Amino acid sequence: MKTVVLLSGGMDSVTAFYEVMREHEVVAALSFDYGSKHNAREIPFARLHAERAGVPHRSIDLTFMNECFASDLLKSGGEIPDGHYAEENMKKTVVPFRNGIMLAVACGFAESAEAEALAIAAHSGDHAIYPDCREPFMQGMAMAMEEGTYARIRLLRPFIAMDKTAIARRGIELGIDFSETWSCYKGGEIHCGTCGTCVERREAFILAGITDPTIYLATPEIPAAPE
Repeated sequence: MKTVVLLSGGMDSVTAFYEVMREHEVVAALSFDYGSKHNAREIPFARLHAERAGVPHRSIDLTFMNECFASDLLKSGGEIPDGHYAEENMKKTVVPFRNGIMLAVACGFAESAEAEALAIAAHSGDHAIYPDCREPFMQGMAMAMEEGTYARIRLLRPFIAMDKTAIARRGIELGIDFSETWSCYKGGEIHCGTCGTCVERREAFILAGITDPTIYLATPEIPAAPE
C-alpha cells in the first residue's frame, strides 16, 4: 500500500518509518516546521533517514502556529518545564490540536501524491497529556480522512497500543541507531536530560534494558511518574 509517513526525526517517528517500510511502499516522508524550540534539531534527522532510505522528504511550513498558538513548546512560549513526562506541568508543552492540523495537511498531501495511507507514530505514553494522540481522536481523524478523500486515505497507527519502552525495543530490532534521533524539547546543542521528553527517553532505554546512546547535559535520578 502506498503510504506517506509523518517523520519528525524523533525516536517514535523514525522507528515507525522503518516499521512501515517493512510492509508498505513509503512514497514520502513529511516533517512539519511549526515553530517549536526543537524543530531545528529534529528535522535534519528526519531528512537523514528519509534520504538514506531513498524516500522523498518534505518539510512543510506551519510556523503560523508559533505566531497564533499558546504553548511553551513553541519559540513564542515560556520555558520548557522539567520533570516526568506525565506530570500536570507538562501540559504547558501541548500545542493545541497540533496532530489534527498536521494530519489534515498530510492527508491532502497523501491524496495529491496518489498514496493510499498515512502513518503516524502516536503511542500509548503520549495519551496522558496529549488529547490529540489518544485513540478516540485517532479514530475520529481516520474516519474524517476516509470520508473526506476520493482515495479514502487510511490512517495507520502501528504504535498506538505500545509505550516508549516497547518502541525502543522495536527500534533496536529494526537496527536503528537512536543517536540519530532527537527528543529534547529545549532544542539545545545536546539533550538536556531533564525535560519531560528527555526523561521519557532515558526511562525507555532503562526499562528496555538497552544502552542509551544519547549524550545528556545531566542525568539525575528519573522522577517518579504521577499516580
